[in-house]
Amino acid sequence: MIGYLNGQALVRDDPYLIVDVNGIGYRVHAASDVLSSVAEIGSSIKLFTYTHVREDTLELYGFSKYADLKLFEQLINVSGVGPRTAIGIFAIGTSSEIIKAIADSDTSFFASVPRLGTKNAQKIIIELKNKVGGGELDLSDGSSQNRNELTSALKTFGFTTTEINEAVRNIDKNGKSIEEQIKMALKYLGK
Repeated sequence: MIGYLNGQALVRDDPYLIVDVNGIGYRVHAASDVLSSVAEIGSSIKLFTYTHVREDTLELYGFSKYADLKLFEQLINVSGVGPRTAIGIFAIGTSSEIIKAIADSDTSFFASVPRLGTKNAQKIIIELKNKVGGGELDLSDGSSQNRNELTSALKTFGFTTTEINEAVRNIDKNGKSIEEQIKMALKYLGK
């Protein structure tokens, strides 16, 4: 199977890249950090890839770091999570944010991923918590309850899910009331 590509980015058509490797163009589903790193067409790119084969499909999924590829493989080994859903998880957060969400049992982090749902988010947390170094398993939604309130409040202001997730990741939530978190998020989004 194809495990690594080193070539030039010919076409960027989110969420895909076409990478030219010695005259052969590979169409790759790329993680969001890979897409944002392609500054211009023709730039050099190196990708660790996962080759997904089904009876009617052959698809490549590309990552800038080998650790991201390994996390992707762990995600697709969870029952009910396919490659497109797993790459969708990488669209809402970096690998460190995904690992933190798993370690913190934060099911609401995964809420905006298409085709995932709460049950599969819980499965991801249950099956991967020990593998990513999480502590005690707690799916009671204590901290994620605050996150749900925060995201709901920000949605009423008309912000997109991507903007909301970015704001929630970049504010200090420790020891802050939900009202303070909303103010900080609005301030962050108002930049």
